[in-house]
Amino acid sequence: MKFLRPITVETGKVRAIGTVLNSGRRTALAQAELRDSDDLLLAHATSSCMLFPVPAR
Repeated sequence: MKFLRPITVETGKVRAIGTVLNSGRRTALAQAELRDSDDLLLAHATSSCMLFPVPAR
């Protein structure tokens, strides 16, 4: 996670947006953003995820 601007009480409401950029059979790439009420980017993050199948019951 990379914080670009300070987030304080004065920032007000903060919106979190999560997006899957790519999803394959075994891995996925995702990103997240934090934005203020003026749509100013406050922080962002990326993640590489390994996917495990859920066994059927």
